[in-house]
Amino acid sequence: MMNKIYKTTLALGLLLGSIGIYAQSTQTVKGQITDKESKSPLIGVTVIIADVDPIIGTTTDENGDFKLLNVPVGRKTIKVSYLGYKEQTMPNVVVNAGKETILDIALAENVVTTDEVVVLGNGDKTATNNDMAVISARSFNLEEAQRYAGSLNDPSRMAANFAGVSGANDARNDIVIRGNSPLGLLWRLEGVEIPNPNHFGALGSTGGPVSMLNTNQLGKSDFMTSAFPANYGNATSGVFDLTLRRPNNEKREHMVQMGFNGLEAGTEGYFSKKSKASYMVNYRYSTLGIFKAIGVEFGTGAAIPEYQDISFKVELPTKKAGKFTFFGIGGLSNIDFFDSKLNATAKGTNFYNDGTQDVQFRSNMGVAGISHTYFINDKTSTKLVLAASGTEQPVIVDTIYRPQIRTQRSFQANNATNRITLNFSINKKFDKKNTFNTGINIDRIGFSFTAKGILGDTTGKIVSVRDSKGANYLSQIWAQWQHKFDNRFTANVGLHAQHFSLNNSFALEPRLGLRYQANEKIAFNVGAGLHNQTQLILMYYNQSRFANGSVNPNLSNKNMGFTNSIHAVLGTDYNFAKNWRLKIETYYQTLRNIPIDQSSTSFSMVNVGSDFVIPTNDSLVNKGLGYNYGVELTLERFFSNGFYVLGTASVFDSKYKGGDNVWRNTAYNGNYVINALAGYELRVGKKNTFSINLKGTFAGGRRYIPIDETASLAQQKTVRIDSEAYTEQLPAYFRADVTLGFKREGKRITQQFILQINNVTNNKNVFQRRYSVATGTISDQLQQSFMVIPQYRIMF
Repeated sequence: MMNKIYKTTLALGLLLGSIGIYAQSTQTVKGQITDKESKSPLIGVTVIIADVDPIIGTTTDENGDFKLLNVPVGRKTIKVSYLGYKEQTMPNVVVNAGKETILDIALAENVVTTDEVVVLGNGDKTATNNDMAVISARSFNLEEAQRYAGSLNDPSRMAANFAGVSGANDARNDIVIRGNSPLGLLWRLEGVEIPNPNHFGALGSTGGPVSMLNTNQLGKSDFMTSAFPANYGNATSGVFDLTLRRPNNEKREHMVQMGFNGLEAGTEGYFSKKSKASYMVNYRYSTLGIFKAIGVEFGTGAAIPEYQDISFKVELPTKKAGKFTFFGIGGLSNIDFFDSKLNATAKGTNFYNDGTQDVQFRSNMGVAGISHTYFINDKTSTKLVLAASGTEQPVIVDTIYRPQIRTQRSFQANNATNRITLNFSINKKFDKKNTFNTGINIDRIGFSFTAKGILGDTTGKIVSVRDSKGANYLSQIWAQWQHKFDNRFTANVGLHAQHFSLNNSFALEPRLGLRYQANEKIAFNVGAGLHNQTQLILMYYNQSRFANGSVNPNLSNKNMGFTNSIHAVLGTDYNFAKNWRLKIETYYQTLRNIPIDQSSTSFSMVNVGSDFVIPTNDSLVNKGLGYNYGVELTLERFFSNGFYVLGTASVFDSKYKGGDNVWRNTAYNGNYVINALAGYELRVGKKNTFSINLKGTFAGGRRYIPIDETASLAQQKTVRIDSEAYTEQLPAYFRADVTLGFKREGKRITQQFILQINNVTNNKNVFQRRYSVATGTISDQLQQSFMVIPQYRIMF
C-alpha cells in the first residue's frame, strides 16, 4: 500500500513542478464594506494593502465595493479605516494567482462619550457575523476550514478542535457540545434551518461519516456552543450558522480537486459583463473505491460507500429592488453490507455492521431556497427567505443464518421528510448605540414513515410496524435589542417563542448577553438563556402493540413536549501579547422535560443521536432530568509570521436521570478533551509555499452499557445490562495527525498538493465494545488506523 502511495505522491509532485513555469506575481483583491449593525454599504472607506511597497490603496464606491489591483500573491495585511468607525486590520489575507480574493468586511461604529477613552485596536479575529453573539461563539472561514490537520475538509471535524466540542470518533463527525447529545445542534444555511448536511446520515441526526458541505464554497460562518442569541431556536446545545461566499461577478474562475472527500469540480463567474449577476456551482463524486483499491481502510469492511453532491449559489443584485439570491445543496449516498458473502471470521474494520445481517442503506438530502434582501434606507433592511428541503432514508435488512449462509428479510423501511420554510426578518439601527431586529420563521414539516418487520415470536411473519403520513407546523418568532453604553460595555437582550402544532407545545425563551471591554487586552462576557427543542419527528409516531401483535392506533408519544435547557456562561478574553489570546469560559446547563420510559429503565432521549439507530420506545413521558457543567480554556496564537498555535482544553461532567430515577453518566460524558494544533508556512521564492500542520487529541473514552456475555450467548444476540448503563468507559482516545502541503503559483493558476497523514502513531483507539454472534465473544472494535490521504487542487 505504501509503495503505491509513494508513487502517487511522486507523480503529482512532478506534475506540480512541470505546470505553471511562468509565475504571475499579482492578483486582484476586492469586496464590499458594510456597517456591522445596519448591514448597509459604506461609501468612501479607505482600504490599503499595508505590507507592500509602495502601498496599494483605494476607497469604496456608492455600493460599498472596492478593488485593489496588482496585489502580489501570498499573505497580505489589509487595513480598513473610516471616520467614526473602528479601524480594522486583517492580517494574513491569502492572495492566490489562480483566483481573485473577495472579502466581505463589516465595520463597527465608534460609540464616543465625553471624556471617554476610546478602545481601538485590531479587534477580535474570531468575531462572529452575528453581532448579538458575545460568548461561546466564534467565526471560521474557508482557509481555516481547510488548514487544520485531520479535518478532511469537513467543517464539523474542524469544529471538533474548538473548546467544548468532543470529536473522539473517527467513524462520524457528530458535534458533541459540552456533554450534550448531537441532536441538540441546529444547522443553518443562508439564514434557514436545513436537514443534516452529511452523507449516510440517519433521520433526525446531525452528523455522519462524510460531509456534504463543500469548504471551497463556504464564506465566513459562525459556530456557537451555548447561550446563543434570540434569532436561533429549536436547539439546546449549539448552532452551526453557515454562509456561502459571494461568487466572482467580474471574472470566470474554475477549480478541480481530488482527495478523500471525492473528485470535484467547481466553476463561478458572471452571467453578463453588463450586470453584477453571478453564479457558483460545485459537484463532487466519491473516490473511496480508489482508496480501497490501494489498501486504505476507512471503517466499512468490504463495503464501499458511494456518494455524490452538488451545491450552488446565484446572486442577482438590482438597482432598486434589492438583492435576490438562489442557493442549494443536495446529496445522494448508498452503501451495501453483504456480509453473507463473507467468511464469518473475515478480518477488517467495520464500524457499522456486525456480520449477522445484510444491510442495504440509502440516504438522500436536498435543500434549495431563494432570499431577498432590501434596504428601506441606510438604517433599515428586510430579508425574506423561502426554502424547501427533503430527506429520504430507505433501508433493507436481511438476517443471516449460519452455517448454511441463508438470509431472510427481517426489516424494511423508508423514512422521508420534507420541509417548507418561510423566514422574514427586519433589522433596524436607530443610532450608534441601539440596534433592533425581529423576525418570524414558519416551517411546514411533512413526513412519510413506513416500516415492515418480523414479529418477535416464532412465526417469522412480516407485519407493518409503522405507516404514518402527514404534516405539522413549527412556528417561531423573536425580537432582540443591542445597546452599546459606550465602546466598552455592550448588552444584548432578546426573547424567542416557538409553537409546535402537533400537540400545541409552546415555549417562551428569554436570552441575555453582556460584554465588558476592560481595556485593550481584557474583556469579560456573560451569557444566559432558555432554549427548547422538539423531539425527533419519527419518535412522535412510534406505536405500541397489543398482546396479539397488532398495532395500537393510538400515538402514545404524540404529547411529548419540548426538551428544555437553561444555559449560564461566564467567560473572559485576554489578549496578553500581539496575536496571542487566552480565553476561559465556565458554564452550567440544566436539562428538563427529557422524554424517558414510564417504566424503571435507564432510557433517556438525552443519549440518542450519535449512531444510525432510532429508538422504537413508545409511551414516553417528559420527566427526565440532566445537567452539564465544566470549564474550558483556549490558548491561541493567530497566524502571523508564518505560524499559528491553537490549544484547547475542556473538563466537564454530564449526568442524567431516567425512568429508574438513578443519576448516571450520559453516553457523552467523556469528562475531558485536550487538543493541540500548530502549523508553519514557509514561502520559497515568489512561486512556492511549503506548509506543515500538526494536531494531537487526547480525550476521555466513550461511555457504554456493559454486555451480559452469558445472556448474549444464550439468546444469540447482544444483551446489555440496563441497570449498569454507562457505568463503564472505553480507554482514553489519542490521535496525532500531520498534514504536509505544497502550493505553487503559476501565471494564471494556483496548484496545491496536500498529504494528510492521520493517526501517525497508529494508536489503537477503541470504537466500541460489542458481542459477536459469529465468534460468541465480546471484543473491542478499533477505530481508524494509520492512514495516508493525498489531495490535489488546481484553481484557474
